[in-house]
Amino acid sequence: MNLSAATLLLASIASAAAKNPFVFRSKNNAKARFNSKLLSKSRRLNDEAEEVEVDLTGYSVMFEKCQFVKAYSDDLAEDEDSETVLATTRFIIFKLCAGSDCGSCNYNYGEYMVDLDEYLAAMIEYQQELQEEMCNACDENCQADEEEEEGDEDEDEDDENEDEDDEDRRRKLVDYDCDTCVDECDFYENMNDNGYYDAADFLECAMIYDPEDDDGAALYAGPMCASNGEKIKIGVFSDEYCYNVEYGKSVTDYLVDGDGLTMQIYETTLQATYDSVCISCVQPEEEDENANDDANEDEDEDEEEQAAEVLELCEQIYQESAKCENAHGFSSGYENNADYYNQAENEDTVCDFIDSIKAGSYDSEGEISLYGANSSFSNGVKTTGGQKFFLVFFILGTVGLGGYAMMLHSKLTKGGKAGLSSQGGAMA
Repeated sequence: MNLSAATLLLASIASAAAKNPFVFRSKNNAKARFNSKLLSKSRRLNDEAEEVEVDLTGYSVMFEKCQFVKAYSDDLAEDEDSETVLATTRFIIFKLCAGSDCGSCNYNYGEYMVDLDEYLAAMIEYQQELQEEMCNACDENCQADEEEEEGDEDEDEDDENEDEDDEDRRRKLVDYDCDTCVDECDFYENMNDNGYYDAADFLECAMIYDPEDDDGAALYAGPMCASNGEKIKIGVFSDEYCYNVEYGKSVTDYLVDGDGLTMQIYETTLQATYDSVCISCVQPEEEDENANDDANEDEDEDEEEQAAEVLELCEQIYQESAKCENAHGFSSGYENNADYYNQAENEDTVCDFIDSIKAGSYDSEGEISLYGANSSFSNGVKTTGGQKFFLVFFILGTVGLGGYAMMLHSKLTKGGKAGLSSQGGAMA
């Protein structure tokens, strides 16, 4: 097994991550173009119109499900070497629940479907920003506590540097524990040295095995749905777009560093995108020690400054999603905005499609399931192309025979009446 080329690729990923562990990689453009087509009919049609600003500050994002769906792909259809024209796409279904408690999301909420890549792009960036802020706060405050305990703090020096620290203190409020955050942040920033690749490094489909002269097939790593759609993980694929899943293979079996040592996947950041997700769409206020110094400002200006802002994460996934809102009494949506007329016209279709996914119309591989909600994602029976053909053939044949029987019955009935009528005339 020759892993040289894939090893070099993974080494380059590790090098980039080591320089800045909070950098997010861009998506595969071909896959993004294909997935966007599936959602285009349910989003804004007028591309020249400005983005609609919807007030989402009263809502929270809740992850609901990840789902594979196989659909026709222009790229695969144009590829002479492709054995199929069906590409496996991945969608995320999420809700915007009123308030900050996602447990009571039963009215005045919206339900949405967005491409997995779009969802992860926004969610990973948000989670990495939180991680960065937590580590910055930990480094500033927890390291300072250690210095105070050692008696190395100089009060006069602190006073001289107070103005410089004011700018650093204007950050989002983050939770951290000095007992654990120092080791956690040290591990995160030196992840590759500790034998781990961040799962976020594989959001863009990346080669993990290059067979070269082994007469085998190349393998790639990318995000996929797992555990009946309740989780997202990094899986193994057989194509460069990460369409076709290689079930039974584990990505960690192919991950090595530049020295050939086995590497593991750090999944904490990826796990935060789906595990018990309930994120308020209110942008957290930044600390400002000088906020009370401007006592002479007008009340109107104060109210404008204190107005809640929408979290960028919520704006991103909301704008990119297909929406089902009216059916759930969502009161802050797009229905009265002319720029979203195409989406409003297709909302019933979107709602029906989301309901069908939740009901189990597709199995774990994205194939149409005959058993609906009763099918099993892990051990369910998948319908083949031949089975689907014969099923449709028998259904149409049954309908055709039924119509033919009705036609014969009608002719026989009319023929019998005509015969009786002629016999009656003759007897008269």
